[in-house]
Amino acid sequence: MNRDDVLRWVAGYESAWRAGDLGEVARLFTETAAYRRSPYEKPLVGHAEIQEFWTADEGRTFTVTAEPVAVDGRAAVVRLEVRYGDPVTQEYRDLWVLRFAADGRVEEFEEWAYWPGKPYTAEA
Repeated sequence: MNRDDVLRWVAGYESAWRAGDLGEVARLFTETAAYRRSPYEKPLVGHAEIQEFWTADEGRTFTVTAEPVAVDGRAAVVRLEVRYGDPVTQEYRDLWVLRFAADGRVEEFEEWAYWPGKPYTAEA
């Protein structure tokens, strides 16, 4: 994998997510992919569980910008900014930690999301 490959994958993810195209999950993720919505969450495993999660954002207006931070073999870290609504009502800055299979699909997906106004330390 290289930066261009990773950006193509992210663009495919965004396109499928935006269109609500659940069939694209099979093109983006391996059959047994582990999809963690947070590093501490139990992963969603397989196409059906990922598709069910994706339906939560159906019909929402959003923008995405993405930039690979690191690519090393089949591993990549991507920094994203996601803004929901027009006008924007919620935004996130994310890191996606991706592990690609030999066929270019993701076999491990882990999201680290942060948003304004929320604590980022254990202190109250």
